[in-house]
Amino acid sequence: MSSIEENFPRGGIQKTTQEGKAARQPTADQDNLFKTQHEEKTPKRKKAQKDQAKPKKLKTEKKAVMKTTAKDFELLTSESLTDGMLVLGCVKECNEYELTVSLPNGLSGSVQVTRICEAYSRMLSEQVAMDKPVEDLSPLSELFTTGMLLRCAVIGVEKGAEGHHGIQLSINPRDVNKALNTAALRTGMLLSGCISSVEDHGYLIDIGVHAAKAFLPREKAQSYFQSKEKGAELKIGQYLNCLIDEVKNSGRIIRISISQSEVAAAIATEVQNWTLCSLLPGLVVKAQIQEVAPLGISLSFLSSFTGIVDLMHLGSTKSRNYSPGHMVKACILSVNPTTKAIRLSLRPVFLQPGTQLGHLSSDRIGTVVAYSRVKSFHKNAGAVFTLDDGTLAFAHLKHLSDVPKSFKPESFKPGSKHKCRIIDYSPIDDLLLLSLKQRIIDAPFLRYHDIHPGQIVEGSVIALKDFGMQVKVAGHIKALVPRLHLADVVLKQPEKKYSVGNMVKSRVLACNPDTKTLILTLKKTLVTSKLPILTSYEDAKPGLVTHGFVVCAREFGCIVKFYNDIKGLVPKNELGLTPITVPQEAFYEGQVVKVVVLKCEPEQERLLLSFKLTDNALAEDSTREEASKTREVTYETGQVADVRILKKKENGLEVKILPNDVSAYLPTMHLSDHVTSCRLWWHWLQGNEILHNVVCLHDKGGHITLTRKPAIISAIEGKHVVKNFSDIQPGLLLTGYVRNIMPYGVFVEFPYGLTGLAPKSTMSDKFVTDTKDHFVIGQTVIAKVISIDEEKQRFLLSLKLSDCSSEDSVSESFSLLFQYFKELQEIKSIMSKRDDSSVAQKFCELKPGQRLQLVVQGIRADGSALFSGICASGMTVEATQRHLGGKTIVKGDQATAVILHMDPLKSKIYVSLLAELLSPKQKMLTADSQHPAVVQHVASGYAVASLVETGQLIAIPLASHFNDTFRFDSEKMKVGQSIMVVLKTIEAGHHGFLLAVPSPKKGRNVIRLPQESKTLEETSAVIKHSLSLGDTVTGTVKSVKPTFVLVALDDKLVGNIHASQILDDVPIGTFPTSKLKVGQKVTARVIGGRDVKTHRYLPISHPHFIHTIPELTVQPRELKGEIHTALCPEDSNTEDVLKPFKPGQTVTCFVKKYNTIKKWLEVEITANVRGRVQQLLLSSNTKVLRHADKYFKTGQALAATVVGSDITETKLSLSLTGGHSLEKGTITLGYVKKVIPHAGLIITLPFGKTGRASLFHLTDSFVEQPLEDFSPGQLVKCCVLSSDQNILEVSLRQSRVNPKSHGKVEDPEIMSLDNVQEGQLVRGYVTSMTPAAIFLGLSDSLMGQIPLEYITHPFVPDHSVYSEFIHVGQLLTAKVLSINKEENRVELSVLPKDTGKPSIIPESLGLPPRDTNVKKPKKHRSSESVQEAKRGGKRARCTEEDDSGIEVYCREEEEEEKYEKSSKGKEVPRLKVSTSFTWEDGLAVLDAPKLKEREQSSSSEDDEEDTQLTTKKQTRQNKELEKQRAEKELSKLEAALMDPTRQPQSADDFDRLVLGNPDSSILWLQYMAFHLQATEIEKARAVAERALKTISFREEQEKLNVWVALLNLENMYGTEEALMKVFERAIQYNEPLKVFQQLADIYADSEKYKQADDLYNTMLKRFRQEKSVWVKYTTFLLKRGLVEAAHRLLPRALKCLPEKEHVDVISKLAQLEFRFGDPEHGKAIFENTLSTYPKRTDIWSIYIDMMIKHGTQKEVREVFERIIHLSLAPKKMKFFFKRYLEYEKKYGTADTVQAVKAAALEYVESKNSLAEV
Repeated sequence: MSSIEENFPRGGIQKTTQEGKAARQPTADQDNLFKTQHEEKTPKRKKAQKDQAKPKKLKTEKKAVMKTTAKDFELLTSESLTDGMLVLGCVKECNEYELTVSLPNGLSGSVQVTRICEAYSRMLSEQVAMDKPVEDLSPLSELFTTGMLLRCAVIGVEKGAEGHHGIQLSINPRDVNKALNTAALRTGMLLSGCISSVEDHGYLIDIGVHAAKAFLPREKAQSYFQSKEKGAELKIGQYLNCLIDEVKNSGRIIRISISQSEVAAAIATEVQNWTLCSLLPGLVVKAQIQEVAPLGISLSFLSSFTGIVDLMHLGSTKSRNYSPGHMVKACILSVNPTTKAIRLSLRPVFLQPGTQLGHLSSDRIGTVVAYSRVKSFHKNAGAVFTLDDGTLAFAHLKHLSDVPKSFKPESFKPGSKHKCRIIDYSPIDDLLLLSLKQRIIDAPFLRYHDIHPGQIVEGSVIALKDFGMQVKVAGHIKALVPRLHLADVVLKQPEKKYSVGNMVKSRVLACNPDTKTLILTLKKTLVTSKLPILTSYEDAKPGLVTHGFVVCAREFGCIVKFYNDIKGLVPKNELGLTPITVPQEAFYEGQVVKVVVLKCEPEQERLLLSFKLTDNALAEDSTREEASKTREVTYETGQVADVRILKKKENGLEVKILPNDVSAYLPTMHLSDHVTSCRLWWHWLQGNEILHNVVCLHDKGGHITLTRKPAIISAIEGKHVVKNFSDIQPGLLLTGYVRNIMPYGVFVEFPYGLTGLAPKSTMSDKFVTDTKDHFVIGQTVIAKVISIDEEKQRFLLSLKLSDCSSEDSVSESFSLLFQYFKELQEIKSIMSKRDDSSVAQKFCELKPGQRLQLVVQGIRADGSALFSGICASGMTVEATQRHLGGKTIVKGDQATAVILHMDPLKSKIYVSLLAELLSPKQKMLTADSQHPAVVQHVASGYAVASLVETGQLIAIPLASHFNDTFRFDSEKMKVGQSIMVVLKTIEAGHHGFLLAVPSPKKGRNVIRLPQESKTLEETSAVIKHSLSLGDTVTGTVKSVKPTFVLVALDDKLVGNIHASQILDDVPIGTFPTSKLKVGQKVTARVIGGRDVKTHRYLPISHPHFIHTIPELTVQPRELKGEIHTALCPEDSNTEDVLKPFKPGQTVTCFVKKYNTIKKWLEVEITANVRGRVQQLLLSSNTKVLRHADKYFKTGQALAATVVGSDITETKLSLSLTGGHSLEKGTITLGYVKKVIPHAGLIITLPFGKTGRASLFHLTDSFVEQPLEDFSPGQLVKCCVLSSDQNILEVSLRQSRVNPKSHGKVEDPEIMSLDNVQEGQLVRGYVTSMTPAAIFLGLSDSLMGQIPLEYITHPFVPDHSVYSEFIHVGQLLTAKVLSINKEENRVELSVLPKDTGKPSIIPESLGLPPRDTNVKKPKKHRSSESVQEAKRGGKRARCTEEDDSGIEVYCREEEEEEKYEKSSKGKEVPRLKVSTSFTWEDGLAVLDAPKLKEREQSSSSEDDEEDTQLTTKKQTRQNKELEKQRAEKELSKLEAALMDPTRQPQSADDFDRLVLGNPDSSILWLQYMAFHLQATEIEKARAVAERALKTISFREEQEKLNVWVALLNLENMYGTEEALMKVFERAIQYNEPLKVFQQLADIYADSEKYKQADDLYNTMLKRFRQEKSVWVKYTTFLLKRGLVEAAHRLLPRALKCLPEKEHVDVISKLAQLEFRFGDPEHGKAIFENTLSTYPKRTDIWSIYIDMMIKHGTQKEVREVFERIIHLSLAPKKMKFFFKRYLEYEKKYGTADTVQAVKAAALEYVESKNSLAEV
């Protein structure tokens, strides 16, 4: 009560009377906080109420006029992101299992592979379930490209190590578009979607809207393929920007368009009825500026929305040029439904949806900037900097200082300078990301891309593992030193040489930035070597001497490995000057050797080496060592580096590559993509200047050539290049440069050295007279591959615009213009730094459009005038006659002119005196609007024009494409020409122009002739022929491929001969097509015709047969007429082709290729029959499986066995191992699928089978940790033991898989008791421990029992001591004491005297010895007592079943008396099984009851009879002694049996227990468990049946427990049929619902999900009005992750259940959503329920509990605030106020606690005031 008074002060507002008396104190009854006070109404009271209302009114008015504050423009941070927030992202990196996405304001997030779309996730699940690749499942790298814009939903923000935040995103349309429904869909909406399935006429698109089906017609996708240069098919999971073309059936059916032009023009409008919840990032809107602030602007759009634009997204125009009321186009960047905050961008690149962002600045990553100026500072986000070249950059708050404590905000005032390093690039912001941390600035490497093989690096040791040593190189870069590379020799104990924290100097062996793996070597010889570094086969020139290390030594020679996984062979005859007979003895693995290169074939990756270093080689070696001082590092094509200029040559620059100072050459024409810019760069660059973003083009003969062409660099980074001739395919678009120009065509070279020819006919769409008029050497071009000659390794290209340009020529043209001016600005920044040239500095201060005060210097003969001025001193200023505006001027006149164009190369300025240009009009312009213009000046790279309406200057590109370089005179732009232009920017940038492109004209594009783009097959397909089956033809071999041969039958018709149709009998391992040579004359017979489009073989009666490619045969038997082959008879179809092939049949097939992704070998049996060989069926040799791609060559003939057909029934499944099924005794290979502790391995076998290998079948010699050497994915060889089950039993024993090895079998297999003999020593693994014994597994079918007395000789009073030294899975050696064949059990002993091994329980524990006095009479019998001897002998021979344990307890009597505590017998507890019974509970929970008196008396009577027989022959004194001893023994026996702590040890013990308590289910269940531990299944069933007959019918729960145990037993050890029989019986004797629920739980626990699902569906039909069934089924679905299926249950439940149960079941299902499903969905269910039942306080209370556990503090407070403003009874309100206060005290602050108290006080006062009224 005191706490309540403290939290809520008593009473309301104290009043004073009119007489001024003190306020009356409230009484105790009136003191309750939640009761109203009834007081008199007085005028003063009303006045007070009016006074109190005034401040509230003023506060409201003040809030209404509040404007946007600086806080609203704060940049996004990871802390400000909330779940469900939508944000626009850009693909930054594409990995195997996730996408790295760039987010606004320098943030970065990740999209897991399971959050792409539902269809893609299903395929992933299918692949995991099948454990093999799914054919249509494409990797993320094929679905997403760098720079692609994505709409993302924030799933969560996780705080990781070192304070880093991991932002989890989803692009699943279900998450992004979850606020949309079918009623909200409108034509013209731009949504994001993913391909869910591929249909015949189009594609189904998943747009995330329930009940809506989106369809994309195939013809609508054709333009997308052309614009994106994609293949001819969209793939499942592919992300698309979808424009709604048509909406049908109230939104249930919609038609989609993905045309790039239509998507780019899409704008969101009010007609589309967007709401705050449905608003999506990426939408382009027309907005009006509301307010302009220093840190951004605020906009209003779509009538009712307001958003902000931060300074990073103001576009090229500064915020001061905006003014309120102006209309702009903006793109939505993010939408936060919780805070209702919307962020937008004005950057032009976002204003055309579907645009792919570039990486214009990513080349500068890693550069250190000495002086960067602070532009603005944001206290919660970071600082924006301006670099020395004017580029904007951003540094996060955590990167502004090394330690948060040392951070000083005052040092980041605008204008302050700092040293920083560029660490990343944000494509979404087009900003470089910086770090001011000193350790990052000083770091030698920032990324894995910065490290190259052969490089020397230093790092610190962070861990020593069995496989090697982990080294930290820099920051997050970690490397591995394999154990082999820890030293020049193999270290047995590396921990003695290295320890954690040591600094080591190493050399890079290999680096893979994609997988972020770095391998180092610490071999001193390699690290200190001065010889050349060999990192590629191209560098391996004959005579090269270098260091390597031996990886393999065999009879044939040694394999030596170098850097970057380069390997070579040293043949046996090259190992040394003297013959070496055994290379294995002379060389060891890891040995560093010096070799000389003899021969290298880079294409085949073959390298021949020698250890014989001749004198010439040594001389060349010494020369190279000197040269290596200047060059120790080689550079690969595509490698990015910074260079320092040494000197300028006529056609290029001599440079040094940093940091290794390697000499290289940068040609002038490779300084830019623009020809005119190349000369500018060369002119203004000087020696010692640093150039960034330079890429190695090729390294030939030690001469490195570099390039700075952005187009080529972008192609290399985007992997849009071909590295080998085999990668070239017709139709590919490639970026290259003109290598040479000949009269017959142009040679174009591409990265990696490939060169193609563009003949004169394909150079241009125009007629080519002179090839030199169209292109210049070094010019960047886009080329399309049109044909390939594989035999001569040549290919032809097309440079035609109609072939190489996209349909969006406007964007291409603008991109070229934008890149030109960007480079021009960079050149100007270089010019401005020239201290020796004041002219250059003045030149940089001017820009087009600027007005100058000039003086006329003279008039030329052509009418042009020359000017001079202070601002243009040292420069030539000229105005043509046209630009004098008709004015008559003379020398000395002053004039005002406007700059039209500036030529930096000649320092020349072109000006104009035209009045309309001097005084341009101001008019609101919009982007992408068309305007008339007049050309004023034509420069070399662009034209200057002026808008007719305003007179503003614009720049227009002269070329629309890289290849658009030639114009006829009639097509060239001329000064004074009137044109229509499309504005792309509406504000002049640093270049002084508005940027525009010529308006596209109708019919401007050249129509492509159909025959120009057809391939060879398509050309030949349209040729008609009159051939039919059986015709004999003659032709010439035109081309020989590995699997087929092309034959020219005449000038145009081409036929095909498959490899199977060349020889009658194909020798295995040969290549049949090699028998035919190009140009050879052949005679063949027609056996079929293949349709070009469908690739199917048509019957001769087919109308299209005359258009097919003839399929031929040259087999001698076919030509003689002995056999007649027809590939497709008229009466057959595609399925009939595979019918002749039966399982087990042997066929000859020909290798097509090895699929490294799917892990199978693709083969061809005949021309129309294909097949696949799964990896495990390739060979029984593990080496072949590991390197399958190297062992099987294309076209090679193989002998295969037919297994069957694949799932599609279109291909054969084959085997190269000889078998087609797994029979008992079969030896096969498999992959470890799962390692089960203490049980064994689950192995994936061929033919889709699964095997199980127990611990006893892993090796012939048991080890302590048998599973330690196995891991998932490991390849193993096994032998099938049984093949009559779904899961096969297999063995990995060497004696099984390799019977001829004759290896030592230390632990032979024990199949049955016949393999065990008394006295034999056996080994096994501990399976379980009970208080009575230890069970030792000897094999899968045999269990041994070790009683406690045979574990250790000393007496162990505390059984927990055993568990300290014995554990499950422990390997023990034991001696066989006895064999019980009836119970299939062996009694064992592990005593040292029996096994010869040390005692398991150490003797150092000081345990007391066992007392053996009781056994003395047994050993030393009286010779006179014959009956006593017989009785003793009988006891010694009794079986374990008859043994009640009396002898053991007698031996331990004295010790037991010391530790025994008297206790009364307690009744055995009853067991209540709530779910399912498990057999692993053991016997420890069992409390043994007192034995029946009848059994006790029976035992005593037997002993009395024996005593009477004995006493007849004894003296009186002996009789008395014997009697006393017998009584003493009997009393001890009775005490032992009465001991409640005694545990049962045999079936008799359990029988006695259940007789004493027949209704206790726990005893019966433990009895069953006792038999199951000994694998006696039938006995356990019999016990269960006895229990069901014995337990009283009144004990329903006890009987149900036994039924559940029996169901468990049948589920685990029986068949499905036996389980169903028990289930049916259980239903008859128990409540059916309980039995159904128990079986469903059993199925779920044993992972039989399908059976459980079927059972639940049966329950829903039979018990539809039981809410518990609906709740349990929902729980089952949610636990399995089937969220959608669980969501569909709620409507069904509400239809079936009574209305009074609705609220309860809704509440329970919502709680399940919070626990196992989607919390947001659970929240929605609660919200809907509470909107219908707002006064259900029990629901409110549950909702609060769920939100506290799963929601954010903000969400919890929102719920509390809603509750305390409800109109509920005061008692209930008091309850919620107390809960609110408790929550704030636990999670809130003092302010929030006070706020709750104030709210409670306000509530009380309002109640008081209402009572008074």
